[in-house]
Amino acid sequence: MTDALKRLADEGVAIWLDDLSRKRITSGNLAELIDQQHVVGVTTNPSIFQKAISGGEGYQQQVADLAVRKLTVEEAVRMITTADVRDAADILRPVYDATGGQDGRVSIEVDPRLAHNTAATIAEAKQLAWLVDRPNTFIKIPATEAGLPAITEVIGLGISVNVTLIFSLERYRAVMDAFLAGLEKAKAAGLDLQKIHSVASFFVSRVDTEIDKRIDKLGTDEAKALRGKAAVANARLAYQAYEEVFSSDRWAALDRANANKQRPLWASTGVKDPAYKDTMYVTDLVAPGTVNTMPEATLEAVADHGEISGDTVRGTYEQAKADIDALAGIGISYDDVVQVLEDEGVEKFESSWNDLLKSTEAELKRLAPSEA
Repeated sequence: MTDALKRLADEGVAIWLDDLSRKRITSGNLAELIDQQHVVGVTTNPSIFQKAISGGEGYQQQVADLAVRKLTVEEAVRMITTADVRDAADILRPVYDATGGQDGRVSIEVDPRLAHNTAATIAEAKQLAWLVDRPNTFIKIPATEAGLPAITEVIGLGISVNVTLIFSLERYRAVMDAFLAGLEKAKAAGLDLQKIHSVASFFVSRVDTEIDKRIDKLGTDEAKALRGKAAVANARLAYQAYEEVFSSDRWAALDRANANKQRPLWASTGVKDPAYKDTMYVTDLVAPGTVNTMPEATLEAVADHGEISGDTVRGTYEQAKADIDALAGIGISYDDVVQVLEDEGVEKFESSWNDLLKSTEAELKRLAPSEA
């Protein structure tokens, strides 16, 4: 079998796993993926934790201990999730050391219910960084309007950040601006910029899901010709914006101070529509200095039959712009699509978080010692 994942890594794409559970940690599976499948990072989100913890395997003893101590459900969830992140960070530590802090990272998200509250997001990010207490952690902050100043503040404190839920090109530019402003604050405070890292998670498959739904409703041949094109085009234009920002004079000043670029991370890369190639959000988005965080099924698909043929992003910007512009021609509003996706993204994570709280609360009650 040709090693497509190695070829992908050789093209400058960092391969991260979009999943984490205690079973994955304790069974040796995560270590195996790092060793054999070129995985150099892990991302989590409220949906991933909800699935892992409600599955229950490996959590019972800790939940029983937390029940005895009468922790609140919010405190219990944080103790459980940060324990997993800490253990995964330890497993990935050799990768972190070998890559000078660029990879070997594990991401953990601020409480999604704080997505529209800047001050609370900052406070939660600081608390999470303290709780996990590993240098190879990324604190995930959503790219909502309230999230932008939080990104600047948290980066300015020297905490590495994974900015999540980016759908639009305009918001992505605002995220890069918030990152640079954070680095400038950190520099003014005398912090070592070399130790601050960041990725910007640009969501892919959900863009096609929403736009294809609208295309199918229109039903015209002109509309159908655009199916499955928008998500890749949107991400490619994001990379173009990345190239522009990180070749600017503003960046050059930070570069001289040994700052690290904020890498684009392709998120939501599992293909939802069976009509499409199951590796398309990986093979069509190969570019140096990027991260692709994949669910395990996508990772396996790429390993099995992914065709990696070099850079598939640079040189495509004109066509990508034409594909996005064509949406307006058939009456689909790009601005409306990306706003709907952001609202839905926050809502889905909040809903998963609430489900996680409910299932953890039920387990705490079930395992609580009976009062004598």
